[in-house]
Amino acid sequence: MSEILIQSVDVVLTMDDQRRKLEGADIRLKDGVIAEIGTQLETHGSIVNGRGSVVTPGLINTHHHLYQNLTRAVPGAQDALLFGWLQRLYPIWSAFTPDDMHVSAQLGLAELALSGCTLTSDHLYLYPNGSRLEDTIHAARDIGLRFQPTRGAMSIGESAGGLPPDSLVEKEEDILNDMIRVVDAFHDPAEGSMCRVSLAPCSPFSVSRELMRDSAILARDKGVMLHTHLAENDEDIAYSLSQFGCRPGQYAEDLGWTGPDVWHAHCVKLDAGEIDLFQRTKTGVAHCPCSNCRLGSGIAPVRAMRDAGVPVALGVDGSASNDMASLIAEARQAMLLQRVMQGADAMSAYEALEIATRGGAEVLGRPDVGQLAVGKRADIAIWDVTAIASSGSWDPAAMLLAGPTQVKHLFVEGRQVVRDGMLTTLDLPTLIERHQSAARRLMALG
Repeated sequence: MSEILIQSVDVVLTMDDQRRKLEGADIRLKDGVIAEIGTQLETHGSIVNGRGSVVTPGLINTHHHLYQNLTRAVPGAQDALLFGWLQRLYPIWSAFTPDDMHVSAQLGLAELALSGCTLTSDHLYLYPNGSRLEDTIHAARDIGLRFQPTRGAMSIGESAGGLPPDSLVEKEEDILNDMIRVVDAFHDPAEGSMCRVSLAPCSPFSVSRELMRDSAILARDKGVMLHTHLAENDEDIAYSLSQFGCRPGQYAEDLGWTGPDVWHAHCVKLDAGEIDLFQRTKTGVAHCPCSNCRLGSGIAPVRAMRDAGVPVALGVDGSASNDMASLIAEARQAMLLQRVMQGADAMSAYEALEIATRGGAEVLGRPDVGQLAVGKRADIAIWDVTAIASSGSWDPAAMLLAGPTQVKHLFVEGRQVVRDGMLTTLDLPTLIERHQSAARRLMALG
C-alpha cells in the first residue's frame, strides 16, 4: 500500500491519551496505519494538502438500522411514539427483499461516510423474504467503511403478546443457528479488522428471556459483543415493570447483559442505580440524541453517565426515526441537549467530539481506532474550515459550534473513501436512483 502524507494541517485534534491539539502538523500514513505525526515530515508517496483544515479521527457510529432509510418520513409514523411508530412500519418492512437491504445499506453507509464516519455498527433484527446479514456486510465492503454488523432478532410476535407481526419473527433455534453461521463466516477479531460481528436480540419486548440469556452465553463462547435496545422511553420502563417485575437494568443484569462486551442503545430512562451498575460493569451506551428527540423519548442523562465513568458513544439510529444519518450533526445535538438540561457549561464542543470518536472506539472494543496516534489505524476525517460555515470563527477546531457538516476527505485503513466531498467507491447518483426506485415500490405497496 502506498504512503500518504497529510501535510500542514491547521489543527489536528488527536483524541490521544494526552488529548493533544496540534497546530501546523503533518500525518504520514503507511500500510493502513498512522506511521508518524510531526512537522516537516517527508514521504515518497502522495501528498494531501491540509491547509485550511481541521483533522480528526474518523467518527464512530454505534447504533443504526441501515435498512430503515427506505422508510423515511412515512405518513402515520412521522408523529408517533415508539410503539405506534413500530406498528405503522412493521408491515412495510415485511415487504423488503435482499436487494432492498443491500441498496439501503449502501446508501446509509455513503451518507455516514460523507458525515465523517469511518466505523459503524448496524442492528439488523428482521430478515423478510430471504434477507440475510451479509446483504449489509457486502454493502460495507462496497462503500469501504469499517463495519460492526449485529445479528439481531425478534421471536415474539403479536399472537404471543409481542409488538411485531408474526410474519417478521423467527424461531429461536433458527436465530441461534444463524448467529453461529454469521460469526463463523464473517467475524474477524484481528487488530485492524474491517468486520466484526455482534449478537443483538432486538429488545426486551420482542424476544424471550431465554433468547436473551442464550445469546449472551453464545456471544461469550464465540468472543463477540452483545447489543440491544434498553430503557428507551416511558413505555419501555412500564413494559419491563409489568412483564418482568423489575427495571431494565435489573433485567439486563439478571440475563448476563452487562459488562465491557455489552452496549445498549438509548438508555434515556436509566436511573441512578442503573448508572452505577453500568459504571461498575463498564457496560456501554449508544446515545442517540436526534432519534430520542424525534420520537419524544426524552434526554438521556449523558452528563451523569460520563461523570460516573460509564462508557458513552453516539448513534444516529435508524433513518426512519432520525430521518438523517449524520454523525457530526449527532455530536452537536448531544452537546446541545446536555446544555438544555444542565446549563451552557454542561458539555463542550471538544467533549462531544471526543464521544463521537474515542468514545465510540471504547464502547465497540476497538482501541485500534478512535484516536490519531502512531500505530493506530489510519481512519481520518479532514474538514474544510475555510468555507462559509466556519467563516468568522475564532476557534475553527470547535467545529460543533461553527463548522462544516460534510467531510472534505475521508480515509479508512489508509484508503480514500471521500475526496473533495465526493464518494470515491461508488457512483452516488446511480445509487440514489436505485434507492429511490426501491422506495417507490414500497410506497406503492402501502
